This record gives sequence, structure tokens and C-alpha cells, in this order.
Amino acid sequence: MGCAVLIAATSCSKKGVPLASGEVEVIIPCSGPDYSTNKKHIRASGMGMSGDMNMAKKKAMAEATSALASTLNTLVERVATNYVNSYQVGETEEGKQKFEDMAKIVVKQKLTGISVICEKTMKTPEGKYKVYVAIELGGDELLEGINNSISRGISNDTKLRIDYDYDKYKNEFEKEMEKLERGI
Repeated sequence: MGCAVLIAATSCSKKGVPLASGEVEVIIPCSGPDYSTNKKHIRASGMGMSGDMNMAKKKAMAEATSALASTLNTLVERVATNYVNSYQVGETEEGKQKFEDMAKIVVKQKLTGISVICEKTMKTPEGKYKVYVAIELGGDELLEGINNSISRGISNDTKLRIDYDYDKYKNEFEKEMEKLERGI
């Protein structure tokens, strides 16, 4: 007499939607909610693969740094646009561009101060290395650097010096950081 065993398995994604039959969730190291941008940190992840472990790490860091730089540039442009549009009544496009340019200089300088918050190295069956990294830059540190740069940059520009209000700029910066956290 034979026995039959029936094993039923169900799997759900994080949002509660069942996975289709045969699908397997892929967990990517150094990614997910713990490594996403939030109100305090701008974060990015990257992966690099190579037969040489150091080259794989360099590729992962280059990918993550590129993603972080792109996010930072978008943040700076949106903050400058919102700040000038909201608070600089009658301000010219030239004034907006000056704020944006000064902030972008800081972004380039701050990219050297990033922190690695996750690094995982894997070896594939083919003998290649896969390196996953997540990096971050503190939002407060970035804002302070931007403020210092703007303050120095506008010292010779009477119109911008009169119009610049750090608290209002900070308010716009924080609003944009919240949008990044929500993925907007």
C-alpha cells in the first residue's frame, strides 16, 4: 500500500500579493528599506562583478556613487527651484542658477565624504566575484556645506545676500528629503 504526501506551499511578497507559481523572490544584499534614502541620509546601492575581487568592488562603488550623485543633483535642482520660486519674489533665472551652481560645487566635494553602510562579497560558481555595496551621505552635513557655500558665494552679490534666508532654504531642503524618503 502506498502513501501520498501532499505539500502545499504559499509564498507572499512583502505587499501581500501571492507570487505566481514557480516564481522565487530574489533578495539583493545591501538593498531594501534599511538602505533607502530617508530624512537624514541620502543612500544608494550598487553591484559589481569581475574575476578580480578588487575590480568587482570598484565597479560596485562606481555604480553606487553614480546613483548617489544623480540623486544629489536632482535634490539640489529641486531645492533651488522651489526656494527661488517660493521665496525670491521677482528673482531672475540667473539668481536661481547661482544658488544651484553653488550647491552643486558642494555636492562634488561631499561625494568624497560618503560612508559605506553595507558591503557583501559573493563568489559565483564560475569563480567570479560579485560585490554589493550601499553608501550614504548625511543630509545635515550636505545642507551645512550648501549653506556655507551659498553664504560665501553671495557675499559679493548684494541682491542675493539680501534675499537669502537660510531657514527658508533649509525648509525647502527638508521637504525634498521627505519626498525622497517617500520615493516621490
